[in-house]
Amino acid sequence: MTTTESGSAVQAVQAAPVKSAVRTVLLLEHFAARPGLHSLADIQNDLSLPKSSLYMLLRTLVNLGWVETDATGTRYGIGVRALLVGSSYIDGDEVVAAARPTLDRLSDDTTETIHLARMDGTSVVYLATRQSQHYLRPFTRVGRRLPVHSTALGKALLATHTDDEVRRLLPRRLEAVTEHTLTDREQLVEELALVREQGYAVDREENTLGLCCFGVAVPYRTPARDAVSCSVPVARLTPDHEQVIKGALFEARDRLSMVTRRM
Repeated sequence: MTTTESGSAVQAVQAAPVKSAVRTVLLLEHFAARPGLHSLADIQNDLSLPKSSLYMLLRTLVNLGWVETDATGTRYGIGVRALLVGSSYIDGDEVVAAARPTLDRLSDDTTETIHLARMDGTSVVYLATRQSQHYLRPFTRVGRRLPVHSTALGKALLATHTDDEVRRLLPRRLEAVTEHTLTDREQLVEELALVREQGYAVDREENTLGLCCFGVAVPYRTPARDAVSCSVPVARLTPDHEQVIKGALFEARDRLSMVTRRM
């Protein structure tokens, strides 16, 4: 085989996805987005895969520990090995490691719930959390995925993109997570101009009723891929407390910018 033929063969392999690998990833992502156990019929209906192929794939993943079943062996869910992979991503991420002292300090300064998240397509994924020091506090787990348009984290990250990039990324009509969520893309684009001007984004009960969130992007990349936020129950949010939160977020952003500038 000549060099040209070899290069063409490599390109062909790169261009043609391996069907079984694609189906495996789709299946695991399906389980990740839907906690609990599911019947073969429900999984097939959701993924539109051939029943026989889906069953063999599920049994293979069960044997490897990536998928678990109930006592009857007829309902399926994510397996423990998926946790090992997810944990290794967090444990090996340089930004998460570098951000830990800053997240701890931000938690102390605000006494509220703190999140570090990363943009992934049209979602933000939580990488680290510091729980509120108050008894009444929102619960968010590492690995949780939320819509980019309904969160302060997501809007802070979207604001580092151009308006045209935002339009290409998001549909005209956006999912309403709560009654306060912006569902018109152009209204969101207008709000992003304000986010760029003031340096922070706000989610006022747009993702969770009763909860307000403030977020800032960490600009060690352009456009940014990571952001930090502070969540506080609306009932506890006073104008003075809001100013404290904003100031603490700006300080956290500046510290993170310094420690991540070479990443």
